[in-house]
Amino acid sequence: MGHGVVSLGREELLWVGEFCGKGVSVGRGVVSAGQGLLWGRDSQRSPSLPSPQTTIMAVEFDGGVVIGADSRTTTGSYVANRVTDKLTPVHDRIFCCRSGSAADTQAVADAVAYQLAFHSVELEEPPRVRTAARLFQQSCYRYREELSAGIIVAGWDPRRGGQVYMVPMGGLLLRQPFAVGGSGSSYIYGFLDATFRSGMSRSQCQEFVARALALAMVRDGSSGGVIRLAAITEEGVERTVLAGSDLPWGDGGPPV
Repeated sequence: MGHGVVSLGREELLWVGEFCGKGVSVGRGVVSAGQGLLWGRDSQRSPSLPSPQTTIMAVEFDGGVVIGADSRTTTGSYVANRVTDKLTPVHDRIFCCRSGSAADTQAVADAVAYQLAFHSVELEEPPRVRTAARLFQQSCYRYREELSAGIIVAGWDPRRGGQVYMVPMGGLLLRQPFAVGGSGSSYIYGFLDATFRSGMSRSQCQEFVARALALAMVRDGSSGGVIRLAAITEEGVERTVLAGSDLPWGDGGPPV
């Protein structure tokens, strides 16, 4: 595979249902796992498409990345889970931040993690962050008409250090110094543009991400709960949870 970018095919997507224990059924050349983890192009999908109701974020710093997300999962106007973990590991030092349909993003993340594990064994070295991002991009682009998935891929590898890649709905792939996604992101672009500085330290990035997520949670009804942060470096992953009085509400103040 050399520098190898692995592609996900139909067989790998079939594996997703087995991994998740959903009971995959295949018919008319399409894949459906559980309650519509993946929809085929010929299948009928609900007219009310899920939207990325969340706030996710990642920032590069010298030596690694800081990622973060809120923890609210909604079903319409109903809060189904207040403490969801949207920071999903796909390898030791590579994570994805998930927004969109929980079923879609979990299925794709499981498939990518499965592929990266084999890829790492074949190369006899840790996979590259860009390889993981390409795997997400290929799946999100190939099934762009069926999936509701906006992904941020971030992590550290020995070749390029800390990296952040954005894979929005539709399957575009971009590397950026910082990335933000989900419904809450539209409320904080001004804050991000005014506050971001290149060359920030790890602690400054953690404060930047935490404050941005807190401000989004104040305004966005689909974002809330606690703030989950993770710093990924060569040494490993350090995770933090901010809840209650620890939330950095900034100038917006806590929700009334």
